[in-house]
Amino acid sequence: MSKKILILPGDGIGQEIMAEAVKVLNCLQHDHGLVVELNEALVGGTAYDETGSPLPEATLDLAREADAVLLGAVGGVKWESLDYSVRPERGLLGLRKELGLFANLRPAILYPQLADASTLKPEVVSGLDIMIVRELTGGIYFGQPRGVKELESGEKEGFNTLVYRESEVDRIVRVAMDIAMKRNKSVCSVDKANVLEVTELWRDVAIKVGGDYPDVELSHMYVDNAAMQLVKWPKQFDVMVTTNMFGDILSDCAAMLTGSIGMLPSASLDENGKGMYEPIHGSAPDIAGKGVANPLATILSIAMMLRYSLDEPAMAERIERAVDKVLDDGLRTQDIMSDGCKEVGTVEMGDAVVAAL
Repeated sequence: MSKKILILPGDGIGQEIMAEAVKVLNCLQHDHGLVVELNEALVGGTAYDETGSPLPEATLDLAREADAVLLGAVGGVKWESLDYSVRPERGLLGLRKELGLFANLRPAILYPQLADASTLKPEVVSGLDIMIVRELTGGIYFGQPRGVKELESGEKEGFNTLVYRESEVDRIVRVAMDIAMKRNKSVCSVDKANVLEVTELWRDVAIKVGGDYPDVELSHMYVDNAAMQLVKWPKQFDVMVTTNMFGDILSDCAAMLTGSIGMLPSASLDENGKGMYEPIHGSAPDIAGKGVANPLATILSIAMMLRYSLDEPAMAERIERAVDKVLDDGLRTQDIMSDGCKEVGTVEMGDAVVAAL
């Protein structure tokens, strides 16, 4: 039975990297028997320009009907002056919320071919393989009340609310535990329980859930220390689980340990395994249209999609082997370029992966 994939190129380099991802999907369809139906829709700033909304109802309807969503990137300086309610990022947050995508999986894996691209010493990062599990539909990004108000003094005050229910923490910690059971059976829960009552509750719930997983070693770490430890000794971590905002920050920190944010995919899953897949980098408006963006994170996002939502692990492995071969061949976009390698653009890199497939 054909599975439906919704393609959302979005803004900036999202248009360029998604074109290469579609090439890969077409190759899997035509040469390797993948049975999928591809649809495309607008989201983000480009959607606002055409419809007045960063998340049109037509896009949301297609997303609900799809078995998986593949997203490029949203945002850019062009739309920064818009009211907060219609900025491109609201389209992304809206998709997460409306589809119930509460579990964000962000792997930080160092390809051995790219050890020199990391700013840390090779002995610190070689063999790095971390999975960061970020809660995605709660926390300070969604809490109410929020806004900016004017005080009696005439000064303005901004405010956001950090809130988590016990059930929200329970389900995301269980996702991390289940993943750890298939890896090295170690979970580090990251909080700020010494200052924030919300994350004191987070820690209490994590300990309670951990009791249901006696084979998993559960540890706890304050977020400021976790940031330091990621740089100091990242290989101490296997699976990390944390809040929406802390996960947003720590996953980008972990990404740079691998040499480039342009190499890392992500998955955002609901309770039934349906997901939205995207590279963790942004829309990079400074390089948009120049043909130099790295499409590998988006291509690897397809591999995660095939593995987690479409039950096609062999196809996922095929993509991962193709990316590995391209790197072995010494092809590099500018973000991962090193001595002795050949620099290629976005289209050339996509074509190389298709050829390897």
